[in-house]
Amino acid sequence: MSPPNGPSRLIRKNHFRVREGMEGAADVESDECALASWDGGAVEGVFPAAFGNSAVWSLLLMSALIVILYARVLAGMAQQWWSDPNYGHGFLVPVFAAYLLWRERGRMREAPRQASIWGMAIMLSAIGLLLLGTLGSEHFTARASLLLLIAGIIVFLAGWRVLRSVAFPIGYLIFMIPLPAIVYYQLTFPLQLLASRLGASGLVALGVPTVREGNLLILPNCTLEVVEACSGVRSLLSLLAVAVAYVYLSEPSFWKRCVLIASTIPIVIASNGLRLTATGVLSYFFGPEADSGLPHVALGLLFFAAACVALLLVHRLLRRFPDQSAALAAL
Repeated sequence: MSPPNGPSRLIRKNHFRVREGMEGAADVESDECALASWDGGAVEGVFPAAFGNSAVWSLLLMSALIVILYARVLAGMAQQWWSDPNYGHGFLVPVFAAYLLWRERGRMREAPRQASIWGMAIMLSAIGLLLLGTLGSEHFTARASLLLLIAGIIVFLAGWRVLRSVAFPIGYLIFMIPLPAIVYYQLTFPLQLLASRLGASGLVALGVPTVREGNLLILPNCTLEVVEACSGVRSLLSLLAVAVAYVYLSEPSFWKRCVLIASTIPIVIASNGLRLTATGVLSYFFGPEADSGLPHVALGLLFFAAACVALLLVHRLLRRFPDQSAALAAL
């Protein structure tokens, strides 16, 4: 018989044991769920919690890591953009990539988030490449490791599917990285000879007496030298960056994208040959001053604009051909 004031001590003790057992079972169940959430190195929601339960704070910490590790690399790259006309477009590449991220922010939000431990491995690999590139004075390796580090941070904080949703804006940043010197000079010399050959042929076709010796165009009143800056590499790199951005925004067909990007090479070669022909004609009638200063810059801008127009014309021509995937879907 229990006392009138409440349950006996024995009953309260049994209730306590029951509650304790239920809490212990809940703890075991939560532990099992946490272990079950581990799938191939992916743990959803664990790593952001490690940085203060906020993905924003995690992103800020990772951004600070980039600034600390790549301060000298970014400063050197920006200086090369400013001083080297071949890579002047480098300033616009991050701006366009940021615009793409903002434009496609909805798709990034819809992508399932599942943080992965593999992101840490990618980040460590990127830091290793940074060390190798810095110690070996290989600027391209050190700069390219930045893109790998960004990809690793995204995988670490949000997972592979989020990385896939932003793969193009991140990959487009490769256009801001100057080419390795060995690759640049391997491209420059043959393009110099090809440009001088096309320029000489164009001048002869227009009736201007011209003798070509290597990369020299000998006119009756002056001699034009097709230097590295006139090889067309500058136009090729800039037009390639423009073409990739253009096809991504305006052309859904994969094979048409490939054709448009590949067409930049003959377009640049042809426009550079025409530019040298125009330069030779002006130099023949107005003297060698026509190949320097403002006229030289104006000709370069004019024929680059012509190359962009030619790219648009090629795209318009390709639109006349039906997309194979659409045709198969119609069948």
